[in-house]
Amino acid sequence: MTDSDFTDLRGKEFERTEMTGARFTTVSVNGATFRACELKQVVMRGVEIVDTTIDGEIPPEMLHESVDGEWSLIQTLRHLAFATESWVGRCILGDPSPWHPLSLPWDQMGHRPGVPHDRDARPSLDEALALRLEAMAMMRRVVDGLADEQLDSRTEPLVGPGWPDEGDTFPVRECLLIVLNEEWWHRMYAQRDLAVLEERD
Repeated sequence: MTDSDFTDLRGKEFERTEMTGARFTTVSVNGATFRACELKQVVMRGVEIVDTTIDGEIPPEMLHESVDGEWSLIQTLRHLAFATESWVGRCILGDPSPWHPLSLPWDQMGHRPGVPHDRDARPSLDEALALRLEAMAMMRRVVDGLADEQLDSRTEPLVGPGWPDEGDTFPVRECLLIVLNEEWWHRMYAQRDLAVLEERD
């Protein structure tokens, strides 16, 4: 389509404008700036997004809020780090104690020497994300270095107290699938609970 096919609103400014329920079809907003705008329940299909920066806001206290006794978003990030550290760091890489002090095992896990278990810690989002990104980088390094035949090999027996138990050994494939399963389900849980929190807000 050519410029003549569009209504020309280039350079226009829209302030304090209510556009709830509006539809935008074949619209160019290249180079536009959106500040203090609400984009709740927005549907975008066939959208090209290139060289775009998006910064959103969610109240920091909401990141620590629980829904029906489930983990908060921050606790979920901490648990996913624990899962990766346990099944990749400890099982595959052989680190007997790979856990960060903020890592969070499941609630019913009893005390195990050297394994952190501080459910009530309240790290900032930046701290939780740093822990999460470090665990993701570990997973990526392992996967990038694996050959197909290594997936069916077994880990060396675990050394020292912790989780999984000392002396256990697992197929490498199983260790990776456990982490992927944790990632999948906890993302679903987090999205479910954030939707509830947004309705409360």
